[in-house]
Amino acid sequence: MNINQLMKQAQSMQKKVAEMQEKVEKMEIIGTSGGGLVSLAMNGKGEAKTVKIDKSLFAPDDSEILEDLLVAAINDAKAKIDDKMNSEMSGIGGLPPGFKLPF
Repeated sequence: MNINQLMKQAQSMQKKVAEMQEKVEKMEIIGTSGGGLVSLAMNGKGEAKTVKIDKSLFAPDDSEILEDLLVAAINDAKAKIDDKMNSEMSGIGGLPPGFKLPF
């Protein structure tokens, strides 16, 4: 294989990776905690978009629980984004197992 073929393969791979990243960035992932009492929508860039909190959690003594549930929902959404990114990456041939983005 000559250098020109390698360069073409690298460019093709770079294009596929960029397309996959763009696709994942446009997705909206929902993270939940507390059995669905708290949910959070996050885009593929890891930016929180919306938070929904069940009204039963608004009792004055429950602020610490609510804070913990928000953190759990954010972490759940982030983990789902990571899983989706890894799933999308596995569809791109030529990358070694466990390879992570960004480079």
